[in-house]
Amino acid sequence: MNDNMTPPSNTAAERAVLGSIMLDTTGVDSDRIMDIALAQGLTRESFYDPRNAGIFEAMQRLGLHSKPLDAVTLLEELRTAGRLESVGGEAYVQSLIDDTPTSAHAEHYIRIVREKALRRTMIAKATQVMSQCYDEGEYPDPQAVLGFAEKSFLEIETRDGKTMPWAQAVDVGSLAIDRLFEAGGKIVSGLSTGLKHLDERLMGLKNAEMIVIAARPSVGKTSLAMNIAESVATGYMNNGITPANGGKPRPVGVFSLEMPVLALVKRMIAGRAQINTWQLNRGMIRKDDKLRLSEQLGQAVDALKKAPIYVDDTAALDVMDLRARARRMKKQYGIELIVIDYLQLCQCREAARQGRQQEVSMISQQIKAMAKELDIPVIVLSQLSRANEQRGDKYEKPKLSDLRDSGAIEQDADVVFLLRRPSRVATDPNSQDERLAIIDVAKNRNGETGEVNVNFWREYTRFYDRALEDEGKENLKTEAEFEQPGFAEDPNL
Repeated sequence: MNDNMTPPSNTAAERAVLGSIMLDTTGVDSDRIMDIALAQGLTRESFYDPRNAGIFEAMQRLGLHSKPLDAVTLLEELRTAGRLESVGGEAYVQSLIDDTPTSAHAEHYIRIVREKALRRTMIAKATQVMSQCYDEGEYPDPQAVLGFAEKSFLEIETRDGKTMPWAQAVDVGSLAIDRLFEAGGKIVSGLSTGLKHLDERLMGLKNAEMIVIAARPSVGKTSLAMNIAESVATGYMNNGITPANGGKPRPVGVFSLEMPVLALVKRMIAGRAQINTWQLNRGMIRKDDKLRLSEQLGQAVDALKKAPIYVDDTAALDVMDLRARARRMKKQYGIELIVIDYLQLCQCREAARQGRQQEVSMISQQIKAMAKELDIPVIVLSQLSRANEQRGDKYEKPKLSDLRDSGAIEQDADVVFLLRRPSRVATDPNSQDERLAIIDVAKNRNGETGEVNVNFWREYTRFYDRALEDEGKENLKTEAEFEQPGFAEDPNL
């Protein structure tokens, strides 16, 4: 522990970095060390000694104007800017070279300087948070202080070098294209959605992507998202027979801001067991069906108990808190997919006073940043405005511009599903088809767009593939008693 509370620093390493840059003045890669320093995020503020900070700033100016960088040009730059004496004069600049025997260990020196600067940054952020904690008059809401603390530390740039080198990226990309050649295309490169024809359109849910499922209330966006989550977590397509993602269960994190975890679980169990909860609640299950349904219920419970699904049902969650919890889920459980239900129920204390549009924009940006940070697909549900119902279109097809509260959602999303059911629109030519649901892939940054027709069984709140060769036929057996007049729509679909 630093008993004197002196800010962490290593001026010897700072001097060695500057000396190495000046020694590295020969050959084709004469700016190599300076490039490494800049790539690692070194700035004037990275140097604790103000003399070293001033010299590095002068080096940056030389590079900016494409001037050679050596002792002579550096001294001239400092002299012209009137900074030479403030950095210690010619003697100090020359000592940087004399005290650095070789530039071979420059990357090690750069790492030391960067790590000390990172510690000073964390101390400064923590000090600011401590000040807010003590000042209850100015900061009465501790949750707001917590949100500021999380945001402050998330904003610290660590420069951990995770970016794949260009040559390696080219090799990996070419291998992916070769596999497409060998397989004749149609390789699902991301996580399967559990719906074959949707996978063919998307090529799977890809890492670092923000996928938005948007619809009007009670159309089925929660059902679709949870069906996808269940498929990923169980390793099977939605039919429960065909393996998905190699038949390997993948951990899924769910942030259910609208529904409590118990309600979510009951719906998933009933849907997987194909139990009509509307009939069950009213005692309308036939006696000769009870044994079969009981067996299906047991199988559904067994399958879902084994599924690695982790639910956080905290209401009105701040987006920075959500990011922190998602990070912990990733670290603790290795989650490979996140579902957020739904975006408009998130909060952002930092932008709350700037208006709802700005708040939703900030929430969307943070969710996109989270997908990139965790390097997994993130599915986020979003409400649509009523604009599609007011355009006079007999199909009432939603558009990307109908995304509610902010155009930032459309901008930040990599993939957008616009979900609709023709049976809910009297003027739609397909309004008599109770099973038909249409997933319009309205945006797909890395693939195809277009509509995908699926079957939706509202009594089970489940989506299934629809036979392409005959859109009028259903791909599951139906029973007349399931078609009850007055069947209520679940507002949480």
